[in-house]
Amino acid sequence: MKVNPKDVSTLIILNKSKPGTKTLQIKTKHLNRFKQYIISIVSVILLLVGFIVLLQYRSQQQELEKQQLIAQIVKLKGDIPANIAKVNDAHEAQGYIQAIEGKLKNINDYLKRRGLKGFTTKDIGGDANAEGNKLSNKEVYMAYNDYLTKLVNSVAFTPMGYPRISSMTSFFGYRSDPFNSASAEYHPGIDFEGHQGDDVKATANGKVIFAGWSNGYGNCIRIQHANNFETLYGHLSRIGVKVGQDITVGQKIGAVGSTGHSTGPHLHYEVRKDGKPVNPVKFLSLNN
Repeated sequence: MKVNPKDVSTLIILNKSKPGTKTLQIKTKHLNRFKQYIISIVSVILLLVGFIVLLQYRSQQQELEKQQLIAQIVKLKGDIPANIAKVNDAHEAQGYIQAIEGKLKNINDYLKRRGLKGFTTKDIGGDANAEGNKLSNKEVYMAYNDYLTKLVNSVAFTPMGYPRISSMTSFFGYRSDPFNSASAEYHPGIDFEGHQGDDVKATANGKVIFAGWSNGYGNCIRIQHANNFETLYGHLSRIGVKVGQDITVGQKIGAVGSTGHSTGPHLHYEVRKDGKPVNPVKFLSLNN
């Protein structure tokens, strides 16, 4: 395609350090639009520079917000655990209080089943402001709860109280033989007055290890308890339990009778420790 000379402009390029010239032909329309080209290029550059500046500003703002959020998170981490700990301590302390009250009720129940008087559960916490009390409420309740757990087990499984509520007709130790007043015999338990068929109750939780006829004891029940304690109920008219049966305190296990070496209806009751008879009187009352 032939170009009209009028549409072409010639640019002469001079070099001061070198002789001669160089020419460059450019369409005239481009020269007329050169200003527009320059403006467009400058606009694009300015736009790119502005965009870069905007991105840097936003990045700086985001970094600043990030630092502020980190500072807030650090502050919250310092505050929240302390508040949660206080709430948890309060809930745990309340749980210990409820556990303590439950154990005290169990102890009272065990004592009442044996015919013993219980005790009040009011003001169980003592004086929290007492001098020298350096334990927190939670630590005090934990210690109290652990102690009462042991106490509940001791009260439940230690023979305490009366197998039947009645007067005692014969005590522990040496006595005259009821069948021969001229001689003495060792009486390893206590005799409780009773009528034929009166209820006989267990004085502690345990397991029946013997239920049947045992020479002079007649119809006899032996119950094994914790801490190597054992109780024996003799001269029964009726046995209401079986060997291997688990027994709870206050449970009816038999009936008063006059079987075996007996002069009349009564209950012979023994407490044994490590297989040896001990004086049951020591276990009839908390005061002992």
